[in-house]
Amino acid sequence: MSQVPESLYYTKDHEWIELHEDGSATVGITDYAQESLGDITFVEFPEPGDSFATGETFGVVESVKAASDLFMPLSGEVLETNELVDTEPERLNQDPYKTGWLLKIRMEDPSQVSALLKPEAYSELI
Repeated sequence: MSQVPESLYYTKDHEWIELHEDGSATVGITDYAQESLGDITFVEFPEPGDSFATGETFGVVESVKAASDLFMPLSGEVLETNELVDTEPERLNQDPYKTGWLLKIRMEDPSQVSALLKPEAYSELI
């Protein structure tokens, strides 16, 4: 059974988002996503300063089984990418919610959070 931490929000595309009090947020892929992909071998990241609208592709994750687009859960600007995952993509398999995060973003419109899935709804989806 996949882990679904209670403190996060989720998308139907299997990204998670953690909100921070300063208006920033951390984005990653879910435990379910990494299990479905298998052994992850590469992640394509955007550049800090790039901006994306909700639902836009911001990168790609590749595994021994498949390649999958990554979709932005909320409109925002990329503040930082996870260099540890860039050099060790297997971190996504080992620890998708802590050391395996992908991006830190500055949200453009915090009201978009209402469109995300709460843990219970995401658990029902998977």
